Amino acid sequence: MAKVSAAKTDQTFPCLDASPAEMDQFWADGWRHFGVWFFRYREVIHGADQFNVLPLRLDLRHFTLTRSQKRILTKNCDIRMAFRPAFVDETKETLFLKHRLRFKENVPSSLDDFLSPYPDSVPCLNLELCLYLGDKLVGVTFLDIGETATSAVYAMFDPAETQRSLGILMMLQSIQFSRERECRYYYPGYAYREPSAYDYKKRFVGLEYLEWETGWKPYSTEGEGVEKKI
Repeated sequence: MAKVSAAKTDQTFPCLDASPAEMDQFWADGWRHFGVWFFRYREVIHGADQFNVLPLRLDLRHFTLTRSQKRILTKNCDIRMAFRPAFVDETKETLFLKHRLRFKENVPSSLDDFLSPYPDSVPCLNLELCLYLGDKLVGVTFLDIGETATSAVYAMFDPAETQRSLGILMMLQSIQFSRERECRYYYPGYAYREPSAYDYKKRFVGLEYLEWETGWKPYSTEGEGVEKKI
């Protein structure tokens, strides 16, 4: 499992096979997984800084595109997309090595940090969304499929295409895919209560966060600079 500098109130357990309904419940309880290891934690320390973890999900009934998200879709109209069962090959490993150069700390070493040896089926059904510019692979996100929810495991893109906002594009396409499957929720992963590199996950209409003691609540965008829906 990929490691962070330090985590407090952390819990882990291994699981080789989970049903779609079980995955829905795991996500609703704040669990995520890398490979066969499931984990959840409330606080994390990066260097000298401590962060409070915010599990996030989108209620797809309330999701609406913002102006900037519409612009991202328009900007990337030349991108070709493919959904298929997840697998790892040399092309994805090469893209991963490019993507990891973006990180200054907690740099992942391999896709094996995030995916099982059988990523399409262990511990659950997983599909990959691939983005192609011409014949070149420029982005991949790995998406777990539950009964009434989906969850992003890991996403990567070519840093040379940063101006395209491919991370946001993959989230938007994952949301659209989830809605077409008539899912209720899409889980984009953890962010922090404090400002961080994960703040882009907070800029979606219909967002909820897990208050560990009392359950899921609407995420307030006040003061976050989040655009209003159209």
